[in-house]
Amino acid sequence: MSEHPVLARRGRLLRIGAAVVVLLAVAGYVAVQYATGSRPTPRCVVVSAPTDQDSGARYEFTAEQAANAATISAVGTSRGMPERAVTIALATALQESGLRNIRHGDRDSLGLFQQRPSAGWGSAEQIMDPAYAAERFYAHLDKVPGYSRLPLTVAAQRVQRSGYPQAYAKHEPDATLLSAALTGRVAASLTCEGRPVGGEGARPGEPDRVRAALVRDFGRDVRAAAGRDARSVRVPVPATVASAQGGERQRGWELAQWAVANSSALRIDRVSYAGREWVAGDAGNAWHKMSVRGRAGAASKAAASLDEVRIVTGQ
Repeated sequence: MSEHPVLARRGRLLRIGAAVVVLLAVAGYVAVQYATGSRPTPRCVVVSAPTDQDSGARYEFTAEQAANAATISAVGTSRGMPERAVTIALATALQESGLRNIRHGDRDSLGLFQQRPSAGWGSAEQIMDPAYAAERFYAHLDKVPGYSRLPLTVAAQRVQRSGYPQAYAKHEPDATLLSAALTGRVAASLTCEGRPVGGEGARPGEPDRVRAALVRDFGRDVRAAAGRDARSVRVPVPATVASAQGGERQRGWELAQWAVANSSALRIDRVSYAGREWVAGDAGNAWHKMSVRGRAGAASKAAASLDEVRIVTGQ
């Protein structure tokens, strides 16, 4: 039996009405994006050095994830933990939270490592502090006998007591790449888009916030000083201060790449060290060799030297 004409017409009108509503919603979304100048989330990239066998590995992540990863690494090296410990911590955080400081999880689990207040990891407020959460992770890892020689999944599981211990394994390659960059062992290997000065959504940077964040992540051994202008921060890299496994040059690249990882959060415009410079919004967002002749006086010498990292915030 054929459909009643009135019912058929009503059905067509309903379908047409629904289509119009969808089209209007899409058009409204596009208009809002255009009017507000919405931009993609800033991205960061870590690359490994190419070899004769391949073109090198690559890991892309958000500025938020980069800042959290940089904190995890800095807290580890400041405790004197080796790069392997940083790799274990980063792989754990990649699995537990995707390197995001989340306020939810299984039961009362929170933060980067999904630590539970009820299990004695600290208060909810403390666990939501990435530096505190990382410190607590390393404190537990350091008590695992021979953790640096254990498979990553075993070492992480001894700390986390997860219901899915093998899940950590899939993050080991990315965590290894990240730790090599963030500990400074591989120079100029981490870049971020940042927010160019004067760009969409830009606001002035605050050197005091940069200095406070350095102390938060690295401890008070990092004595950042104000630069010769109101925008810059100078971070000395004395030869007597070394990272867990390297000398002053590795320590310098650790500090420099920490600054790049935090460029969006702290509104950092440029970072320079050892004759190389990263500039927010530059084409390719890569580290470039500096032209010492093109810069005047002490600022040029400081940027090219191995004893100081220079961080310049937005204006």
